[in-house]
Amino acid sequence: MNEHRSTTGRRPGIFLPHQEGDIGDFLKVFACTAVMVQPLLAQLVRLSTGPTQLGLAILDNLVKYTAPAFIFGILYTTIRTHSGAGVFNYRHYLRQQWAALFWPTIYWTSAYLLLLPKLQQEQHYHNWTSFAWQFVNGNAAPHLWYNTMMLQFIILMPCFWALHRLVGKRPQRGWVVAIGIALITLAWLALYQHLVGQNPSHWYLLDRVWVSFLIYAVDGILLVNFRRPLLKALLRFWPQAVVFTIASLAWMIVQMRGEWANLSVVSYYKFSATLYALGVISVVTIWWVVKQFGQWRGMHGVATYAYRAYLGNVFWQTLLWDWWGRQLATTHLWLALVLLWPATWLLAFGFAYLLHLIWGRRPVKQK
Repeated sequence: MNEHRSTTGRRPGIFLPHQEGDIGDFLKVFACTAVMVQPLLAQLVRLSTGPTQLGLAILDNLVKYTAPAFIFGILYTTIRTHSGAGVFNYRHYLRQQWAALFWPTIYWTSAYLLLLPKLQQEQHYHNWTSFAWQFVNGNAAPHLWYNTMMLQFIILMPCFWALHRLVGKRPQRGWVVAIGIALITLAWLALYQHLVGQNPSHWYLLDRVWVSFLIYAVDGILLVNFRRPLLKALLRFWPQAVVFTIASLAWMIVQMRGEWANLSVVSYYKFSATLYALGVISVVTIWWVVKQFGQWRGMHGVATYAYRAYLGNVFWQTLLWDWWGRQLATTHLWLALVLLWPATWLLAFGFAYLLHLIWGRRPVKQK
């Protein structure tokens, strides 16, 4: 098959092997790989004590950038792609996202609720009404809160496109937007800590409100608009970026106050975690530029399946844990970590690619 033939008539979301990955693709793959260890750490930390528990807690904080990085990557790639075309076709975009996000959300949420109902959060369904509520609010599995937020960004993409066009290449407008979004984020984090700190079970739905991760989306847009000067600044100040990121991580660890078994003490909505996520995004972006990962032909293809792999990763990890992971972890905890993490990655991405092959064999209707 000729890799460079026209994509006209192809099903949206089909991977073209010759396409190069961008910073957004790299961040999505990087974040998706890291996030797959978080559910595993939640299991392992309950089986550990002392220095081992501390090590697991530090590792959990180390990967607490994944959801922000994915939002950043999605917005960067989407805006960059459409900016090159000079137009944003919302209907066509939604058609693409139906195949890439909405349809996988439907079948994976159904799988969690019907096949692994023990993974539900907050409460369990007991009738069709509660089933529907668990289905849409992200409580079907521990990681689906993020999916509820992600879909909000997809639906609101025309607003972000409008912001991209409004800012353009005008640095003054870019500064106004950057400062404005920083102030909005500070206010939101303060409100979140006040409300959730008082009654976390009552306000848990705030976890999936799109405003929480707005700063990462807007930063992705600003990198598209001012790519050259921003990358130049990052490359110039990379040592400061690394120190800033390490200091933010240390702050997060200190905030745990020795509660190593409680991995939720430091959430994505702490000011320290927000700074850490921004630091990691900056450092990974610098790494991408220096190592020229954009020349990796397969990066775009792997990123195409990253979100679908993310949706299914807890399903596969739960099966592996129940089959042999728990037993192995009781005697060789670090070995269980080393084996379960890549095994989950392979199953999640492999199944996503398999479904893509099956879906791609369906005949495409000619218009």
